[in-house]
Amino acid sequence: MNRLGRTSLVSLLFTVLLLLSAKGFAQKQLSHEEARALDHQNPVWDSVRAHLPDPGVSSAEKLETAADILRARRFLEDAVDYYTFALNRGGEPVHLLNKLGVTELELRNMPVARAYFQRAVKLKKKSPESWNNLGVIEYLGGHYDWAISNYKRAIKLDKKSATYHSNMGTALFEKKDFDRARKEYDLALQLDPEMLKHQGSLGITTRMLSPEDHARYCFELARLYAQRGDEPMMLHYLTTASEAGFDIMSAMSGDSTFSAYRKDPRILVIVKNGKEMRNRVTNIAQGSPLPPLPPEKH
Repeated sequence: MNRLGRTSLVSLLFTVLLLLSAKGFAQKQLSHEEARALDHQNPVWDSVRAHLPDPGVSSAEKLETAADILRARRFLEDAVDYYTFALNRGGEPVHLLNKLGVTELELRNMPVARAYFQRAVKLKKKSPESWNNLGVIEYLGGHYDWAISNYKRAIKLDKKSATYHSNMGTALFEKKDFDRARKEYDLALQLDPEMLKHQGSLGITTRMLSPEDHARYCFELARLYAQRGDEPMMLHYLTTASEAGFDIMSAMSGDSTFSAYRKDPRILVIVKNGKEMRNRVTNIAQGSPLPPLPPEKH
């Protein structure tokens, strides 16, 4: 995997972001020393520590590798230290500042993460990953116009990054600009046809959508796949949208993209099954008894 893939937030390797929320960022943070001491209570710490290079004599490359291992093992506070050691030993600054920012964001230290990404941009104005990472910071803060502006800069510098286009699409979706959002997702899929599939069907930021927006998001993806002639994926996302409560039949009426599917028996089954599933969920939530299981066949 190249450096861009490792250090950019768009890589979606950082599944911790799925758990972040505005409330989570507002919680009181432990100090660096307190958090590190808590991490060191992990029984595997001693075995990890035994293999760490000496910051005073080791090369920047070895210190960065140690930081990567620490981050992978979830010793994030120590990873911050070792990325800083690598930076002080002459490591490539923009690259390391982005890694520091990503690690601080995993620690939910948004202001610190922002400061690292801003330093990276100041040092190298033509760093697409730095602009993208700043875009993610703005997205997480709900500043969608600023996020879009930063994503535009990243895309201008690297037009072949599927994930930059995907991030742009998600920010546009939050702005309810569905046409432009679909275009960005389509560009992302042209660059990486497996993008949505190998992300568990959704990117990190889309998990932060409300249930209603999530349902609409799935419908928009279904429309995109219909345009691309990918029926299995279209049906998959129509099913997800319907089960989440989106009225796919109303949305499909008058939409030329779905003109060939309005009376498709498969769509009618999706709507029927989605309604039945929502009714079952509602009944369970209201305390109704579960329907009896069918008798076993002998």
